[in-house]
Amino acid sequence: MRLGVLDVGSNTVHLLVVDAYRAAHPWPAYSEKSELRLAERIGPDGTLTRAGADALVEAAARARAAALKHGTEDLLAFATSAVRDATNSAEVLQRVRAETEVDLQVLSGEAEAIMTFLAVRRWFGWSAGRLLVLDIGGGSLELAAGIDEEPDLAVSLPLGAGRLTRDWLVGDPPPATRIAKLREHVAEVLDASAPKFEAQPWDRPVATSKTFRTLARLAGSAPSSAGPRVPRQLTATGLHQITAFISRMSSAALAEMDGVSAGRAHQLLAGAVVAEVTMNRLGIDTLDICPWALREGVILRRLDVLTPA
Repeated sequence: MRLGVLDVGSNTVHLLVVDAYRAAHPWPAYSEKSELRLAERIGPDGTLTRAGADALVEAAARARAAALKHGTEDLLAFATSAVRDATNSAEVLQRVRAETEVDLQVLSGEAEAIMTFLAVRRWFGWSAGRLLVLDIGGGSLELAAGIDEEPDLAVSLPLGAGRLTRDWLVGDPPPATRIAKLREHVAEVLDASAPKFEAQPWDRPVATSKTFRTLARLAGSAPSSAGPRVPRQLTATGLHQITAFISRMSSAALAEMDGVSAGRAHQLLAGAVVAEVTMNRLGIDTLDICPWALREGVILRRLDVLTPA
């Protein structure tokens, strides 16, 4: 069957259309993105701004039209941290339904972590042993660990790259004092959850998401043009060097580097800080980079509940 997945993230609205069947590899047929940066469109009162809501409605309408054009039989639409945390979330969701006929469902942070974990497990298989999965989004950091397809432990923390850039990093580049304050904040937020993960040793630490892929590329991993099956890693040493380097660069200069998205360049430093503090706190020397993440997890979960033909 042909499935459409509409992922309303804290940075982008991404439509992915795949040809997929139960127990089969989902094959991408079409993809389009709109960069809205919703995590940066949250007002002082906690609401998603009118401009942000307008942009979301327009993006959802375009995505639905594209999904219909490409023959999707089912459109799975979900929103993550930015919409989830907005104080006017219900109003925004109702507006999207009324104006676009897209039934946008909000995923909890825990559900996000669980489905991302499923995607990583399916990608690496049972031979990976006990997995630890890290995912830095625009609004949150997800962590999950376990030996099965469902993690034993899954948490979501408000440590997304967009959120932290908005709240902590003023200046381009920001002063060293602000970066130091951000490090302290990330460490404090991690403190409550880190011991739970440390109590469950893992065999293979893995990272997903655009932030981790970009950091790995800057540290020397293969470019995206090499394909998804090329092994990619991010080491603690390489990350430390990259973080020190980009902390002195303007976002415009950073955007010119290979593998860095112009729209996300200004968020990369915050993401690097979260990655480095998390790796240090959990004692991770090397992360394997997984090309599958939340969208693939949603697809796989949908296929799992299909009745066999």
